[in-house]
Amino acid sequence: MLKKNDGIGIVVNSNELSIDKKEKVNDLIRILESMQLIVKCSPYLYKGQKGNAKQKAEIMMEFYIDKDIKAIFDISGGNLANGVIEYLDYDIIKKHPKPLFGYSDLTCLINAIYSQTHQNQVLYQVFNLVKAHQFQQCYSFYQTMFHDLTYLYHIDYQFIQGNQLKGIVVGGNIRCLLKLAGTKYFPDMNHKVLFLESLGGDSELIYSHLVHLKQLNVFRQVKGIVLGTFTNMEEKNLKPTVEEMLKELTDKPIVKTYDIGHSHLSKALKIGEYVEF
Repeated sequence: MLKKNDGIGIVVNSNELSIDKKEKVNDLIRILESMQLIVKCSPYLYKGQKGNAKQKAEIMMEFYIDKDIKAIFDISGGNLANGVIEYLDYDIIKKHPKPLFGYSDLTCLINAIYSQTHQNQVLYQVFNLVKAHQFQQCYSFYQTMFHDLTYLYHIDYQFIQGNQLKGIVVGGNIRCLLKLAGTKYFPDMNHKVLFLESLGGDSELIYSHLVHLKQLNVFRQVKGIVLGTFTNMEEKNLKPTVEEMLKELTDKPIVKTYDIGHSHLSKALKIGEYVEF
């Protein structure tokens, strides 16, 4: 997907980073440059450089039009990404296809771009290259991006319900996906595979999100659901589990993986890609 001397863009479409993250961002840039990538950064990365949603979208469009930039990596999370959605020019994005990598709050932006362009986007946090499992992440990233291998995309899983599931995958963080509900940016769920994960939330909150999806007729439309990690619930061993709640709400196939979510070991998932379990 990438080759030496390709350009990549670094952006923040959700909450700006605190200035104490600057050293980590510089470490990330050094690693990416060591792979002989040319890194271009948005001027709106840190608090104090704050750009509004329209300004962030303008940077995104500059990066899409820039023929030297082959991929865009968002290094943020939080609550603000859906503000950018309405300011993007999806016709231009269609004409200049390149993947956006991000996770958590970027779920809403990634799924909005997919719904409007049908181009694959990627749930993945490139900041993992400078976190606890740096060596493993850097190796997997390099082999996947430069040698078209599947290190980042190969996941282990088990069936919780059913024994077969295949289709085009959409989704991401459950809270952030639901920001798109009722808008034209909510992905068409018919015959899709729905992926869901979450960092925070107790059983009551996650249950309310699941019921919201049910009331949107999502569980009736999709072929099945893939559950990533639900970090807070799983670390605290909260009951009922997401798997137990979901089994009460749908009889569709349910797959569980611990390889995608907010962990520093998390792998990647292409939104808009055909998957088979």
